[in-house]
Amino acid sequence: MTKLSSITGLSNIARSEGDPKVLHSGPSSRGVPDSLARGLGWFSLGLGLTELLAPGRITRALGMEGKEALVRVYGAREIGSGILSLSVDKKLGLWSRVAGDGLDIATVMTALRPDNPKRDNVVIALALLLGITAVDLIDAQATTMRHSRSAGRRKSYRDRSGFPRGVAASRGAARDFKTPPDLRHAPALAAVSQRPSVA
Repeated sequence: MTKLSSITGLSNIARSEGDPKVLHSGPSSRGVPDSLARGLGWFSLGLGLTELLAPGRITRALGMEGKEALVRVYGAREIGSGILSLSVDKKLGLWSRVAGDGLDIATVMTALRPDNPKRDNVVIALALLLGITAVDLIDAQATTMRHSRSAGRRKSYRDRSGFPRGVAASRGAARDFKTPPDLRHAPALAAVSQRPSVA
């Protein structure tokens, strides 16, 4: 007996009485880049909420007091990137994360001034940002390649008519058409179908 996941169990509850039940689900078609994009999306949401709700803690830790409004704006950007990364349009979300990482690095680098007593924290934050940027960049490229159409030569179907036996063999093919009994309730449609065909 296969153990059902909670999602599969919920889907069975939502089904109508006569619908077949899901016994087990097959392997996921989601690849490693998609799973990583999902994780990065949730990370963005968590980081964005932290930046929105507690910008003072971040600025104090980095010696960047007075930049709380900017941290809140970056938090809103992170939430937007996270939502996109969790959506069908995950490529756009991941590339927006890469762009946001560049902004974050540029902003945090301004705190590397010699008179900042929290320079050690700034160095650690920059190292973390560079690592996250590398992961974001690798996943954005992998996801883009995975979900892009191949750039090969397009197939041409100009020589096909849509009629397997040719257009001439199709002319007059419906001459002996009889109106089915279930079309009696639609007399206008039946009248149209019984008109003599023009060959």
